[in-house]
Amino acid sequence: MQHPCMTCGACCTQYRVAFHWMESDEVTPGGVPHQLTETLDPHRLCMRGTHSKPVRCVALDAQIGVYSRCTIHPNRPSVCREVDASWEYGKASPQCDKARIAYGLDPLTAADWEGGDNNPIAA
Repeated sequence: MQHPCMTCGACCTQYRVAFHWMESDEVTPGGVPHQLTETLDPHRLCMRGTHSKPVRCVALDAQIGVYSRCTIHPNRPSVCREVDASWEYGKASPQCDKARIAYGLDPLTAADWEGGDNNPIAA
């Protein structure tokens, strides 16, 4: 079974993705592609598509609940790196659960993960 995030992507349509401007590739080599951001305030940028409703990150390539991929995954903002799938590391993620529920997807459970080693259980 593939990682549950690869068939979800709901979190990328529920939250504003805001981060310090130093994460931009204009300042930090290998950073977040600046052309995919917009200015939030003097110190923060946000991913285009996440500042107003309906939220959908411009870097998301997905049909929620079917397939999902971040087109800038290696260069994604730190805030995206901090959102774990529920139970991936042995605890629930309220952000993940809320996003999945918004799409009628069941929250992930500990049973979706094999021995807590963040390898999904094969179907």
